[in-house]
Amino acid sequence: MVNKSARVEVLDTTLRDGAQMTGISFTLNDKVRIALMLDDLGVDYIEGGWPGSNPKDAEFFKVMRNYSLSHAKLAAFGMTRRNGINARDDPNLAAILDSGVDVAVLVGKSWILHVREVLRVRPEDNLDMVYDSIRYLKDHGLTVIFDAEHFYQGFKEDPDYALRVVKTAEEAGASVVVLADTNGAMMPHEIYEITGKVVKDLRVTVGVHMHNDSGCAVANTIMGVLAGVRHVQGTINGLGERTGNADLVQVIPNLVLKLGFKVLRDLNDLRKLKAISRFVYEAAGLNPNPYQPYVGDYAFSHKAGLHVDGVSKVTKAYEHVDPELVGNTRRFVVSELAGSSNILMYLRELGFDVGKDDPRLRHALEKIKELENRGYSFDLAPASAILIALREMGLFRDVLRVDYWKVVSDDDMHVAMVKVNGELGVAEGVGPVHAIDKALRSVASRLFPELNNVVLTDYRVILPGEVKNTESVVRVLMEFSDGKVKWRTVGVSTSIITASVEALVDGLNYILMIKHYVR
Repeated sequence: MVNKSARVEVLDTTLRDGAQMTGISFTLNDKVRIALMLDDLGVDYIEGGWPGSNPKDAEFFKVMRNYSLSHAKLAAFGMTRRNGINARDDPNLAAILDSGVDVAVLVGKSWILHVREVLRVRPEDNLDMVYDSIRYLKDHGLTVIFDAEHFYQGFKEDPDYALRVVKTAEEAGASVVVLADTNGAMMPHEIYEITGKVVKDLRVTVGVHMHNDSGCAVANTIMGVLAGVRHVQGTINGLGERTGNADLVQVIPNLVLKLGFKVLRDLNDLRKLKAISRFVYEAAGLNPNPYQPYVGDYAFSHKAGLHVDGVSKVTKAYEHVDPELVGNTRRFVVSELAGSSNILMYLRELGFDVGKDDPRLRHALEKIKELENRGYSFDLAPASAILIALREMGLFRDVLRVDYWKVVSDDDMHVAMVKVNGELGVAEGVGPVHAIDKALRSVASRLFPELNNVVLTDYRVILPGEVKNTESVVRVLMEFSDGKVKWRTVGVSTSIITASVEALVDGLNYILMIKHYVR
């Protein structure tokens, strides 16, 4: 019987295994910031890097001496000693000692194939390498976590030898023995079966380290815990060699919220998951995955009218957990698949008192669906959909009205002239869209000074594929911010400039609507 109230410790290897993902290179400053965020999250160990492999990792450990961690223990990674030399003469082990950490993570071979064909040593020699390396670091006062590389493949080929390796690590003084699915080949049922056997044979804490080559890293990690391990390793967002490691952003809440294990310091620490996920993406130079379980922008996004109606009545009808528990928020999408409940939720959040049976609501929905059929997409631009609904229902009239606009471009010169609410504005920009933006804002900010705080934070041009009169329809998405909130609008036309003007005017009208119409 599994004790699901037991404590499961977490080792994060974003800064070591995560950094091995192709295309990723954390700066030294990024590594420090991530380490501090991981400590604040409440993980137990932070594997900071491999000091014996590169100068940056060695420097990281020196810099980290200037910081005090509140909970996590900093760990340095390395390999068992080389064959034929004494542990005290191995430069890799010396680098771990020089790093000044109290915890070492040592990787050693447990698959007989690797012993014979990669290391090309005798099986007994490999056991000596494992024992000597762990004992040497233990004798220097370090806590040692032993990672048995390719353990599951090794166990399937030669279970006796694989077990001898991990038992040797235990005898040498390893505090944790970690079973690694290094090439990510294992299936969940295999992990459960093999791990359960090993847990019964060892006295020390057993852990798991899973790769995602078969898409099972998260599931395999959870199955390992259910089989008795009490130490898990992974990375934020599943970064790692090849297809990545087990995503701790998924593993941790699954263990806590679904299975009741004690992970991190406090349940409230889960609320920090989205923030650290976003920062690691930024530091890695990757776009956040909006569909990522728990923390993705769309993880609690509801589009189908049936779903929105259900969530509006009882949230657990279509949500497996409360999004706030992991620092996320609920979203409702307006689209051709939406029902009146989608629009109703938005309008009520803004303070408009609209009944579900209001016939104007259905009329507004029909208008939105008609526009989507013409190339609009409101999934990413709900502000435009809200404005359309309010206009159709007679609840809002545009505060800003563009009576006329024109752009003249000649080589590198772009000049725009606009007439907004009866007033003229002229501006020169680096491009036609930039010129029209400056000209429009020159008037709008005079009429409404609060617009001086509004900035354009994202601009995208999309070719949806629709063709109109042999011309492709262009969709322009704009994201705005006033420093407190963000909103997105969309414009569609056969002209990029026309579509941009539409999205721009909608963006300014939306914030004016909130400030002047919503109380």
